[in-house]
Amino acid sequence: MAHSNLPEQELLKTILQPLLEDFQHWFARSRTLLENEEISFLGAKQQADLLARINQAQKEVSTAMMLFKATGGQVGIETAALVPWHQLVTECWQIAMRFRSEQSTRPNK
Repeated sequence: MAHSNLPEQELLKTILQPLLEDFQHWFARSRTLLENEEISFLGAKQQADLLARINQAQKEVSTAMMLFKATGGQVGIETAALVPWHQLVTECWQIAMRFRSEQSTRPNK
């Protein structure tokens, strides 16, 4: 591992901070898509549910980022907390890819 010689605190800053920023980035992009587009294959209730889950995850990630910064990067996050965020990002990617694929095959109006 390239970072194996870094002290634990530096390792957390090197890996965890960018990961949390990535979660925020992808949740924001997904939120924008869901707020501005009608995703025909989801239905209104499913789209609203996904948007609510994204909003909740963004709050959780923001809290984790604040704690991380407040402690000077000395606090890690349990993998069990990261897994649901990763799964949600993956779900969002799949929906966005399908949406864009369907948009590209739809005839222009």
